[in-house]
Amino acid sequence: MLSLLKIRNFALIDDLSVEFGEGLNLLTGETGSGKSIIVDSLSALTGERVYSELIKEGEDSARIEGVFELKPDANLRKEFEEGGIDLDSGEHVELIVRRELSASGRNRVFVNDQLVTQGFLKKIGPYLADIHGQGEQSTLFSPANHLEILDGFAAVSDEKATVAEKFKELSKVRSELGDLKKDEAEKLQLLDILRFQADEINRAKPEPGEDESLEEEKRRLNNVGRLSEVSEEAYGLLYGNDGSLVGAVERVRERIKELSDFDSQFAEYEEGLESAYAVLEDLALTVRNFAGSLEFSPSRLEEIEDRLAELGRLKRKYGGAIDSVLAHLEEAEKRLSNIETAEERELELRKQAEALKADYIETARGLHKKRAAAAKIFERDVENELKSVALEKARFVVSIASPSDEKLKADGITGFSAKGFDDVEFLFSANPGESPKPLAKVASGGEASRLMLILKTVAKMKDKRNAAVFDEIDAGIGGRVAEAVGLKLKALAKNQQVLCVTHQPQVASLADGHFLVEKTTDGRKTSVSIRMLDENARVAEIARMLAGEKVSDTARDHAKEMLKAAR
Repeated sequence: MLSLLKIRNFALIDDLSVEFGEGLNLLTGETGSGKSIIVDSLSALTGERVYSELIKEGEDSARIEGVFELKPDANLRKEFEEGGIDLDSGEHVELIVRRELSASGRNRVFVNDQLVTQGFLKKIGPYLADIHGQGEQSTLFSPANHLEILDGFAAVSDEKATVAEKFKELSKVRSELGDLKKDEAEKLQLLDILRFQADEINRAKPEPGEDESLEEEKRRLNNVGRLSEVSEEAYGLLYGNDGSLVGAVERVRERIKELSDFDSQFAEYEEGLESAYAVLEDLALTVRNFAGSLEFSPSRLEEIEDRLAELGRLKRKYGGAIDSVLAHLEEAEKRLSNIETAEERELELRKQAEALKADYIETARGLHKKRAAAAKIFERDVENELKSVALEKARFVVSIASPSDEKLKADGITGFSAKGFDDVEFLFSANPGESPKPLAKVASGGEASRLMLILKTVAKMKDKRNAAVFDEIDAGIGGRVAEAVGLKLKALAKNQQVLCVTHQPQVASLADGHFLVEKTTDGRKTSVSIRMLDENARVAEIARMLAGEKVSDTARDHAKEMLKAAR
């Protein structure tokens, strides 16, 4: 249940705070007064996208905050656990959801003062409120949405997840089969190209890091004279000359050892001097051996340059580096293997695809049976509920079309999807003697509004955790029909909190909490406010809704009668 909503600097709203109660909460007001802005702000608290352009003009930031009282189930607790967000362990919890918008484009989301992502808020949004906005009736005309409505009623989310996984596995194998056939079609041309490339690389036998090693050797050969001079000089300084470093360290080592016999503070230096002596002696020997190995070889230099040129050609052709050349060789040999063993691989994949297809069909059939069983109950429940909104003679049919056994046995996966192989469409007839037809062809605006209300409420009857929000669900109706819709909303509100924007006085008279939304302007700026109406104010508002701008005593009397009858 939404108990408190606060909005600041959002659209036309400066600063608004409103407390909602249980039951039927109705928002009324003149057309354009800002009622839908309040619904839009509530949508933002359920994870819908909201843009910085909606910050009130002249302000740098906006803020929307809602307090929700919930009875969390295992699924909601799992969402919080996976999101790393704390949630009280009690049977009833209070969630404070806040969205902060910045003109700079940096928007933030908080749940109980913990920073979260919009994605997390989107996941928990259905537990907070189920919002049905203006124009949603048009989505009802699209059969693409009918499957989701039926599945929501049938509660087949686990079965759908299994079907989706089976379809993914089947699609992967079918895709590999398609790639294999493409390789077969290009086999002759591709075989020549791949064999040439593989043979060219294999003849060269490049080794990882070989080019870098050869470049280093080339530099050494090109600088033999200088290297010989430097290494000989280094050896002399280290070991060969009088006063060499090795000799000097040796003498120091002997003196320190003698001193340590008389004073222990010098003993700690002995190990370090031993290490220094060993390092310098080893370095001297390495330099001497290096100098002895230096020899200028024109033939070796030519050999290196030829090898580098060969490696350079391979690198230019196959990716710019030795690692890329070797990776290309691996891929070429793999494709050659696939092509050369295509018949065996195709046979293996076909067997695998047939097994996966049979598995998918069996799983999808199980989902189909559950949908078909639920559809009969859904049809009955919807028709019964339609009677409560003045559609006593209406007929509602759930049409489920699925492929025949012959088509299922045919090759390919045409008609299969991650949601199964069912095509679901709702058919409707409002008048006796007329067979049910697709909604878009037969349902009027008023009928669509009522049908939308019924479908939403019937599909959600198993789930009364959240608030149900309707933005002008009663558009396009009036009189007795509006009263019937109001009574349906009232009945729904006995089980869950309902918030509804309405222009119908028959609906407004049934409110448990009646709120008036008003828009005012001082010539410089426009503001939206909301207030809860007492009994006298409700009479005035319902009279306005009945009579328009000029409210008569007759309209007031009629409003009083409506409120009295609603008690």
